[in-house]
This record gives sequence, structure tokens and C-alpha cells, in this order.
Amino acid sequence: MEPALRLDVDGTTATVRIAHPAKRNAMTTDMWRRLPELLRRCAADPAVRVLVLTGEGDTFCAGADISALTADGGRESRDLAVAAEEALAAFPKPTIAAVRGHCVGGGCQLAAACDLRFAAEGASFGITPARLGIVYAASSTRRLVDLVGPATAKYLLFSAELIDAERALRTGLVDEVWPAQELDGRVAEFARTLASRSQLTQAAAKEFAAGPVDADRLAYWAGQAHGSGDGTEGVAAFLECRTPRFEWTG
Repeated sequence: MEPALRLDVDGTTATVRIAHPAKRNAMTTDMWRRLPELLRRCAADPAVRVLVLTGEGDTFCAGADISALTADGGRESRDLAVAAEEALAAFPKPTIAAVRGHCVGGGCQLAAACDLRFAAEGASFGITPARLGIVYAASSTRRLVDLVGPATAKYLLFSAELIDAERALRTGLVDEVWPAQELDGRVAEFARTLASRSQLTQAAAKEFAAGPVDADRLAYWAGQAHGSGDGTEGVAAFLECRTPRFEWTG
């Protein structure tokens, strides 16, 4: 099977699947390059309300394909990996990494860029540039620190050791851990829950959580909240004991 990123849209959920089974779903240069374009397509599709990133088979992603590193020490691959990570972090709708097996190096970099991470029992996580003498990107380091705190981030970065799903859950790297046979069902169920909620609330919360928001953006979101009707609909649905029909799409 040729290395590929496979996109499937089922109702309100888009799934991007990392497929390179010969090398435990390692990302090639072309795969890094293609991911932002797939994300742009999903972001522009009004039917898509949630994005799931996962791996083909029993592995999430073993990182970058080391054989693709060039004489420049892999600088091109690392730059493309950071660009893909930033595109994933900036995706305007909720994102879930569904992780089974190895989630290592660039794979963990991608998982950390998702909003949420659900893992199968037996999954393992690691950030491994210290094994190769590579400087991990500053933006990726900062994202990891924000996610798990400085102590765990240093443990992962300094040692390049792998941790199991239970430790990842304790440190905040993972949000939920499930038996392997139940993971896909749980992710699908939670994606449907997210799709039923207000996209206005989710989009604003995602922007606010990403960092400082200036006065113009605060005014923008206040205007969106006032004009969208989502708040009125949500309260009315609650009082009438029915499912709300939120209409804001951005």
C-alpha cells in the first residue's frame, strides 16, 4: 500500500486516516505536505462539524519516515511537520485524535495539535527527537507544555522514553482511555455529541483557549452571539424539552 492520507466524510464527521502500514504509519514528506490541504477542504465543507484523525490498522503514527530525511538533516520534513501541526491546531471545528498503538514523534505532535485525544488501552506515546539529536520546534514544545505541564513535557523531551495510555491519561496528554474494541464506537458517539452542540460556542471557545484575544475579536464574538440566535434557540429548546436546532455556521 502506498503511503497516503485517506479522507472519509460520514454525515457530520470527517475522518483523516494516516495510512503507511509498512512503516507503522510514519509520515512521509508528501503526507506532511498534503495534510493542510485536506484540512482546508474539511473546514470549507458546511456538512463537516467534527474532524477525527486516526491511523490505519493498529497504529496511530510512528512519526516521520526517517528514510525520507535528506542531507539537510531533515529540515524540510520538520518544517512541513510544523506547518501541518499548525494547520491542525487552527482547524476551526472540534478535532479528536483516535489513538491505538504507537503515537510517537511526529505522530504525537499531530495528536497534541488536536483538541481531544481518545486512546485505546495499550497505546504508547513519546516525543523522540532526543534520540536523533534534533531540536524539537519551539511552537511544538510550547503546545506540549500547555497540554501536560513543564515537568511531563521535559520528561518526554529529555528522555525520548515512551509512556503508556494510563500515564498519558494521568498527565493530561490523553482525555479518555478505552478497550481497543470500544474505541471507534466511543469516538463516533462523542463526535455525534459534538456535532449536536452549538458551533458558535465551540468556535469561540476554541479561539479563546488558544491564547490572548484582542478587543476586535471580542467585539466580533459578541456580535456573533447577539445576531446568531443560538442563545435564544438553546434556551427555548431547554424549556420545551427538545433538541436545539443551532444554525450558526461561521
